[in-house]
Amino acid sequence: MDKKQIHRELQFKAMRSSGAGGQHVNKVSSKVELSFNVPASEGLSDREKQRIQLKLKSRLTNEGAIVLQCDEARSQHRNKDLVVKRFFEMLKKAVTIPKKRKPTKPTRSSKEKRIKSKKKTAEKKAYRKKPDLGK
Repeated sequence: MDKKQIHRELQFKAMRSSGAGGQHVNKVSSKVELSFNVPASEGLSDREKQRIQLKLKSRLTNEGAIVLQCDEARSQHRNKDLVVKRFFEMLKKAVTIPKKRKPTKPTRSSKEKRIKSKKKTAEKKAYRKKPDLGK
């Protein structure tokens, strides 16, 4: 994954934010929309493209593009930085392959601790019962 090449391929569009905010919202285009075309990218290998299309298929458009929006900050530059950061985190998460878990057996001490705590709990509950006076 060539981060610089991907950064060059990103397309940005600025628009006015929605919601409350008074005059500032009505006259400033602070909302930023990022779009990235996965199939046309030269910064990703074919394997990475397949993995992204598999992992992020719910986030992709029909053309295979990822579209993200950000209108958290009042500044367009801050929103642009936030959306780029979020985009690269999402890409990194989709591309990384998690390590396979190696199943292990519990150690002797962990077994003993578990049994000890079970006995302690059982004893605690036994004390709550009414005493049997040998009827």
